[in-house]
Amino acid sequence: MAKDIQDSTYLPKAAALKYEREVNNAPRVMAKGQGETAKNIIKLARENNVPIKKDADLVELLSKIDVEKEIPESMYKAVAEIFSFIYEMANQGKAIDEKEEDL
Repeated sequence: MAKDIQDSTYLPKAAALKYEREVNNAPRVMAKGQGETAKNIIKLARENNVPIKKDADLVELLSKIDVEKEIPESMYKAVAEIFSFIYEMANQGKAIDEKEEDL
């Protein structure tokens, strides 16, 4: 379970994925971290118009995967749901950027 943001021990976590269908069999973890590293991942995503979606449980799982490694098959469904959400929002022309205080 994710900690409450009001909790003084709370450290934000973030993970960045990349999927190149013609190159990789599955999405890869490109960056991950907590605290200031997570804030920097989120900042860079915003600066580069990379969609941001909050999913604390998924970030927790992704944080266990080494950077540059493909996600395991057991995570395909969860990650596919995130990509589906992002593609749907992009096709509708909606911004996909949850506020930092929500992450």
